[in-house]
Amino acid sequence: MSKRRPYIRPMDGWWKKNPFFIEYVIHESTAFFVLAYALTLLVGLVRLGQGETAWSAWLASLKTPLAIVFHVCLLAGAVYHAFSWFKLMPVTLPPVRIGGRKLRADEIVTGGFVAAVAGAAFIYLLVWGLA
Repeated sequence: MSKRRPYIRPMDGWWKKNPFFIEYVIHESTAFFVLAYALTLLVGLVRLGQGETAWSAWLASLKTPLAIVFHVCLLAGAVYHAFSWFKLMPVTLPPVRIGGRKLRADEIVTGGFVAAVAGAAFIYLLVWGLA
């Protein structure tokens, strides 16, 4: 009697065969950019709790060229991550009707992105006392 081995499907590079999966993996990978920024802010909170000297040192570290490049990369990753979430909005939302007309997917994505940019601009102006 011969022993039969079970079929094991190869998993190497499965996501590279379908554009949907490629985009999905890129989207999920950009979550690390969001995580890195959250950890950066958490370190800032810890430094704030440690006193004025630690806070000032943390702020000074954010002004180095390496930190600026780091933040530009984080911003690019976070913007792509947000945009890819906005692209999912038409799939996850119930049908949106305005004036009896169902909104197209591109209108929902654009509206979400514009609302996010407007909200960020408002917060920026509020923080800097310009609003």
